Amino acid sequence: MRFTKMNGAGNDFILLDAIAEPFDESAAPALARALCDRRRSVGADGLMLVTRAEGDADYRMRFYNSDGSLGEMCGNGARCICRYGYARGYAGPVQRVETTAGLVTGWRITEEQYRIRLNTPSVVELEKQLDADGRTYRCSYVELGSPGIPHLALEVPALAKQSEDALRRLGRALRYHPALPKGANVNFYELTGPDEILEKTYERGVEDFTLACGTGTGSVAAALTLLGRVSGKNVRVRMDGGELTVDAEEKDGSIENLYLTGPAAMVCAGEILDEAILKLVKRQEEKT
Repeated sequence: MRFTKMNGAGNDFILLDAIAEPFDESAAPALARALCDRRRSVGADGLMLVTRAEGDADYRMRFYNSDGSLGEMCGNGARCICRYGYARGYAGPVQRVETTAGLVTGWRITEEQYRIRLNTPSVVELEKQLDADGRTYRCSYVELGSPGIPHLALEVPALAKQSEDALRRLGRALRYHPALPKGANVNFYELTGPDEILEKTYERGVEDFTLACGTGTGSVAAALTLLGRVSGKNVRVRMDGGELTVDAEEKDGSIENLYLTGPAAMVCAGEILDEAILKLVKRQEEKT
């Protein structure tokens, strides 16, 4: 079983090409848990599958979090998969990718830079109050696509100086808040200048901070655009893994188009040799 390791602004992924090497996708959740283990296997924030499109697209992206749960979409992962799709000849410099959250369009800017149109927000609550750890927090809640990728955006002054352990505890409490049936990715942010944001995301499915979150970046920028706190044009978002750029086009009080631009790096490619993992796939195929 061949794999490719990629990362987008430090958000890293294992990619399996089920077009070139088909396998039973029902094994994917267990594969994600096994392959994303940073001690015992390749290690990553998530697993991506490239499969044949079911509709009018170049191919299909299936994204699994490191805990094996199916993710609706992943912004950094989508940029990476666009680079892979172009390199493999599955698509040209402009491509259409099916995701669980809807169709994503990607553009090749340079060999290492890609731009994608994120799924349009389907739910936006700019003023949402949530109680956690004995306090009331005022957040924005955004879902991208349908079914939507759930995100909370919470402003934290002097974010860089905050205790990561304290933020992690708060992130976990909000991520599992009973008022959020699907849970949520929790994006802590600080406005550091005109159209400049510092952000740190506690990701659902990873259950910890990641170095970057593309859909989180887009959700924060979308909410701040609607609140009139950023222009929505060339909004720079700094995360631990690097910088991403968001363009949010507003019309009649809604976000009509949301674009994410950033790096997509090819790290390495190789072959899975772990007998236990290969047996897992074989057993699943025998069941079906």
